[in-house]
Amino acid sequence: MTQSTRTSATERRDARAAAAAPGVDGAFTHRQILTIIAGLMVAMFLAALDQTVVATAIRTIADDLQGYDLQAWATTAFLITSTISTPLYGKLSDIYGRRPFYLFAIGVFVVGSVLCGLADSMYQLAAYRAVQGIGAGGLMSLALAIIGDIVPPRERSRYQGYFMAVFGTSSVLGPVIGGFLAGQTSLLGLTGWRWIFIANVPLGLLAFLAVYRVLHLPHIRRDHRIDWPGALALIAFIVPLLIVAEQGRLWGWGSGRSLACYAIGAVGLVLFVLAERAYRDEALLPLRLFDNRSFTIATLGSVVVGAAMFGGLLLLPQYLQIVHGSSATVAGLQMIPLVAGIMIGAMSSGIAISRTGKYRVFPLAGTTLMTVALLALSLVVGAETSIWALVPFMVLLGIGLGFNFQPAVLAVQNAVPPSQMGVATSSVTFFRQMGATIGTAVFLSVLFSRLPGDIEESLTSAAATDPRVAEALQSGQLQAGSDLSDTSFIQDLPSFLALPFTTGFSNSIDLVFLIAAVVAAVGFFVFLFLPQLALSDKSGIQAAREAAQQQTAGDPSAEEPVDEATQAVGAAAPTSTAPPVGRPGDTPHGHRA
Repeated sequence: MTQSTRTSATERRDARAAAAAPGVDGAFTHRQILTIIAGLMVAMFLAALDQTVVATAIRTIADDLQGYDLQAWATTAFLITSTISTPLYGKLSDIYGRRPFYLFAIGVFVVGSVLCGLADSMYQLAAYRAVQGIGAGGLMSLALAIIGDIVPPRERSRYQGYFMAVFGTSSVLGPVIGGFLAGQTSLLGLTGWRWIFIANVPLGLLAFLAVYRVLHLPHIRRDHRIDWPGALALIAFIVPLLIVAEQGRLWGWGSGRSLACYAIGAVGLVLFVLAERAYRDEALLPLRLFDNRSFTIATLGSVVVGAAMFGGLLLLPQYLQIVHGSSATVAGLQMIPLVAGIMIGAMSSGIAISRTGKYRVFPLAGTTLMTVALLALSLVVGAETSIWALVPFMVLLGIGLGFNFQPAVLAVQNAVPPSQMGVATSSVTFFRQMGATIGTAVFLSVLFSRLPGDIEESLTSAAATDPRVAEALQSGQLQAGSDLSDTSFIQDLPSFLALPFTTGFSNSIDLVFLIAAVVAAVGFFVFLFLPQLALSDKSGIQAAREAAQQQTAGDPSAEEPVDEATQAVGAAAPTSTAPPVGRPGDTPHGHRA
């Protein structure tokens, strides 16, 4: 009876693996692709929702853990580990297959979430957020690489549009959920904010089970050295730069600690380049990839667009909360026009690319729309500007961002060999994250550098025309050099006293929007050099199979490896049971006597 039960379970597992595997030609059916994408979307929703929820609630969390002045470290720790792990996932998955590393990423993310929910201090929370970041680094980059494995470039953009819907939904739901949970003093015996992390557990388990059941990709293992020296050098290069990007505004960009970070990062960069040259094609980030024009332009463009993107995504909520007095939850809902624009841009560009095969036009159009929208916002945004007046420009900015999400990844995946699909895809994600981090640091630095002067100038002008403001300044009720680390006091002021502050904020934000517009314009000129290549009609798995056959064509001694490579296309990942070769109606595979 027990043996029969085991046999039945094994048969069911084999049947699931066979149903999820591609045909003998390496192609997946539309239904199979949608099934795999559904599993990936659950995992990506988990990571995307977590970031927006935590960003909304971090101030409440910091206050409860009595670490308001340490809250930036919780963000920095997550950013460091997620950024560093991104290229590692890409390279290791090229060697050993995507499935085990995707499951590992989900598992680590869930463990980190549980730990975060149990944190008793900001130092603990920062350490546990670092654990979460290790998992988060693989959730996005590996999902895009998996899509590259199973969908031909010509059709890829259409399916990637589903991922944009995930990010759009999380952008809207995140602030609402974060605001609600952070506002609960107690929920089922636990502080409200702890549920932000604990809620990841059922979502994570669902994502793990979905990926475990539906993701059975064939993989031909490529044994070679792992570039550990390059990985360590990358850590030495990236960690100091991310720390100074997050902390430099507080430390001072020319302080001793900042200079030390610059120096360590520079040494790490030199060591990283030397390691990559030594390891050649086995490197964590093979330098030969930069000989590929599509890869070089796409990664450079990703840095620029990543920086410009955060000019809008970071500053608009700041403006809505400080100037209009919106709560984090309400500000998230007010960002819906921008999110809608992103979804429209991503999905429409995906459909157009799949029909025409032309992708180069979209980053050019996208950076143009971003430039126009950011420039318009720098002119329109003011202390008394209606939110409705911003809606058209938010939609325009969103469409521009949507046009830029897919083509860079698509161009790179289309231009590199299938053996480097993972590392190339993760590199684009990595450089976009670096651009976003640098952009955030620069924009916030400009904003807070200009803010005191703009507010003082606004107060002086208001005092000259309004005796009530002058009296408040003279009596000490208002101070031109007020501490701006907490801006909540502005909402408690009478409107005539709050106006000079909101005017000063608006003037400072106008300048940052203008700088972001210039950065987006630079992105346009970068993407002018992106080549338009014919999109392949073969998926990464089909291309890998074809390459394996070509390598051994005409070599009798290589007949066995050819057969093994062919069967690998119909086999599952190393953690799965291999399905039968071929399908009903196919010509049987040849056998040797």
